[in-house]
Amino acid sequence: MNISYRWLSDYIDLSGIDAQQLAEMMTRGGIEIDSVPSRNAGVSGVVVGYVTSREKHPDADKLSVCKVDVGTGEELQIVCGAANIGADMKVPVAMVGAKLPGGLDIKRAKLRGVESQGMICSARELGINDKLLPKEQQEGILVLPSDTEIGRDILDVLALNDSILELDLTPNRSDCLSMLGVAYEVAALTGRPLELPEPEKDIHPASDVTSDHVRVGITADEFCSLYTARYIKGVKIAPAPQWIQNRLIAAGVRPINNIVDITNYVMLEYGQPLHAFDAAKVAGGKVDVRLAREGETLVTLDGQERKLEPQMLVIADAEKAIALAGVMGGLNSEVSEETTEILLESAKFDGGTVRRTSRQLGLRSEASARFEKEVDAGRVRSALDRAAGLIARYAGGHVTEGIAEAEVSSPATVQVELSLDRVNGMLGTELSSLEVKTILSRLQFPAEAKGDGAWLVTVPSRRGDISRDVDLVEEVARLHGYDEIPTTLIEGPTTAGKLTKSQEIRRELRQILTGAGVHEAVCYSVTSEKRTGLFGELSGEAKPIPLAMPMSEERSVLRTTLLPSLIEAAAYNLTRKNNDIALFEIGNVYHTDEEALTRLPQEKPRLSLLLSGNRRTASWNRTAEAVDFYDAKGYLEKAFERLGLAGRISYFAAQPEGFHPGRTASIGIHTERGTETIGYVGQLHPDVQREFDLPDTYVAEIELAPIYEYADRRIEYRTLPRYPAIERDIAVVVERNVTGGALTAAIEASAGELLESVKVFDVYMGDRIASDKKSIAIALVYRHAERTLTDEEVIETHNRVLTQLEQSFGAELRK
Repeated sequence: MNISYRWLSDYIDLSGIDAQQLAEMMTRGGIEIDSVPSRNAGVSGVVVGYVTSREKHPDADKLSVCKVDVGTGEELQIVCGAANIGADMKVPVAMVGAKLPGGLDIKRAKLRGVESQGMICSARELGINDKLLPKEQQEGILVLPSDTEIGRDILDVLALNDSILELDLTPNRSDCLSMLGVAYEVAALTGRPLELPEPEKDIHPASDVTSDHVRVGITADEFCSLYTARYIKGVKIAPAPQWIQNRLIAAGVRPINNIVDITNYVMLEYGQPLHAFDAAKVAGGKVDVRLAREGETLVTLDGQERKLEPQMLVIADAEKAIALAGVMGGLNSEVSEETTEILLESAKFDGGTVRRTSRQLGLRSEASARFEKEVDAGRVRSALDRAAGLIARYAGGHVTEGIAEAEVSSPATVQVELSLDRVNGMLGTELSSLEVKTILSRLQFPAEAKGDGAWLVTVPSRRGDISRDVDLVEEVARLHGYDEIPTTLIEGPTTAGKLTKSQEIRRELRQILTGAGVHEAVCYSVTSEKRTGLFGELSGEAKPIPLAMPMSEERSVLRTTLLPSLIEAAAYNLTRKNNDIALFEIGNVYHTDEEALTRLPQEKPRLSLLLSGNRRTASWNRTAEAVDFYDAKGYLEKAFERLGLAGRISYFAAQPEGFHPGRTASIGIHTERGTETIGYVGQLHPDVQREFDLPDTYVAEIELAPIYEYADRRIEYRTLPRYPAIERDIAVVVERNVTGGALTAAIEASAGELLESVKVFDVYMGDRIASDKKSIAIALVYRHAERTLTDEEVIETHNRVLTQLEQSFGAELRK
């Protein structure tokens, strides 16, 4: 909202407070002022001149020689190149010695041999944004109204000796979207009296009454609580007075004609949007506030045909829609140069309905911005009277007697109880009853004393942001001054902040993986429905959850797995020649078993991992090494070990959807309930790799909830071994379907406490053994923590291990 300092001075005496000081005062009072630019961009020495004659330049076709009266008693000769210059015009004249924006100094000059004693100026040369001028004034020199006083300083004529306060309002302070709202605020901050306009004194009723010309009604009574209208006859469409145009331009609004400009002026003054219809175009003399009909269309004032939806609120006559309520008028009822009778509207529309209509049609206006934040119902009629009075004065109209209106409900009076103890308790101050009562009085909040330092405060309808006592406490704090509130120490028990267990684990996972060279990715939580079906086992029975307003088809549903997002990120990098990729993401997936949501979906935290390319690049002394299954598995094992889960995790051959059927394992965690599958690690299925143009790519995705539950991050310390170890290697021939993990698990179970470690170090399948067999070589290390082992102890334990392998797997020692 742009506030003119000069305009604001109409309502409150600002003597002794310049614009910068006022901006500082308002900012300290809670209404932030972004900047205070001056409307004068560097103009001096420019006055109003009257062109007494215009002749063609003798030596230039596009120049004119003008005689101009500037009120000094002597006519100036000025050479002008504007095409729209002519005799009997009043124009801005920069005399010799004048200064213009951009450091331009006006001097005597000769143009093609003819002396020029000044310069006739355009709006742009005066530093005015010509886009805010009426269309006919945007080209050529600036033509002033015929009644403008000759010789008057142009700064006064165009109100350029003014400053603009650019308000950065928070959504709750919609009352300051009007000059009167800001005036109330400034009056409260300064303690100075407020003088408000009296709209009714400007209305001169004609002999007939409004009800003879128009009837109004509200069909959609849920979305409009009050609709009022006045009928004005005999108007003459013309430019608005210069002072109204100046104030509109200062607020960033382009003047159009006297009727439209007056409605915009009152909207800026009162914060109440108005609309003027050409009454002759309103069929049947009837206005109804209703919802749009199925298939109904309306061409709005911007010339665009709008397809209306049944939930949109419209203003309609007896035959058709003539306006989008609270958003924009229709072209079929536009005020034009032929208009002589006006139907002037002022209403209280539901803010949510206006917001939905504006957003759905992509049509935002100054009116909709105010209705969306709920206008003051108490100003609907007074704003209507104010505009009608101005139209009567400046458009020659005659206002018929009475207001045509329909009212569904009156605004309820808001009363809030406030106590002195509550104020001082919340602010830590020691304000007296008189100080608080004075602040409420400055805010013009009527307060009835209830005894014991308490008041029943009546909140004016203009302050819709106040509904509780804490809101009033904030008002007291603002007016008393935030700088005056003492600093006090926090009292009561305090709790040291710390991360939850799940937060600590997520942070630990990030440190582990980034420390190992894997980059964290942050991907969209939305994907396409097609992508949700890539990994069936990871999605389970989850149904895709569609978005109400998706950005695109590729981002239309909530994701049920993390991997598709990482795969898209990998494909994006590969197309940009980033060939060695290591990514992980920690995020949520969204699962529900409902086709249409009736309850919130489950948000499941997961970790996903993707590797592609080389684990190390080629150099002069080594060849490149591509990543494989064991790199992905190794990253997970490192994380599990750091989280104290190494003994709970097992891997099993698996063939889940979307994974390579021979290079994938499921990941199980051993719990009191048995072994639960928490995810998968393996290579992407070749079909998936081809779909995304990926080379061999290894991925993993695991549930984090079981990790949160069973992770044990305590550090265990053990003394260094003092006694020697005894190592034994064995190679056993087993069936091809026997896994190394099963063999090592059996060895650990049978060897007992003497076994320090067991590890598979070789697997052989070839022509030296049967085609349905394989040889697995295993290294065993035996050690006792408190003494040296004897050969007999090791032989006994080792034989027990061999017997267990033979009995459980039919294993034979390879010879």
